[in-house]
Amino acid sequence: MSKQFTRSEVAKLSNKDKTLIILHDKVYDVTSFLNEHPGGEEVLLDHSGIDGSEDFDDVGHSTDAFDLMTKYQVGELVESEKTGNLPKKTWTKDNFKSNKTNQGENQGMPTTMVVSILAVLAAIVYFVYL
Repeated sequence: MSKQFTRSEVAKLSNKDKTLIILHDKVYDVTSFLNEHPGGEEVLLDHSGIDGSEDFDDVGHSTDAFDLMTKYQVGELVESEKTGNLPKKTWTKDNFKSNKTNQGENQGMPTTMVVSILAVLAAIVYFVYL
C-alpha cells in the first residue's frame, strides 16, 4: 500500500527544498525533476503543494511523460479526499502517431477537426460574400 496524504499534508510538506504535486489523486515528489521538466521548473513550482490535475490535462502530455511520472510518485491522497478524476484524453503527438490510414500514412489531424475547420471557413465565406 502506498503512503497516504491529505491535501493539507501535501501543502505543508511542500517548501523551497521539496516540491510535492497532486495529479489525479496521486502525490508526486518532483524536486529532482525540476531542471528536467520540458515546460520549465516554474510550472512545477507554481503547483507545489496543490492539485495541478486540471492544468496538467489542459497542456496534454505524451505517454512517455505518463510513464516517467511513476518514478516520482510517493503516495496518494486519502480516500476521503480523492476526486476520482482520471487524466483527460488530450491530443498529443502520441495520438497523432496512432491516427493512421489503412495504408499506414499519418493523417496529421483528426478528421473531425478538418471538417470543423472547413465548416467554419465555409460559413465565413458565405457571410462575407452574401
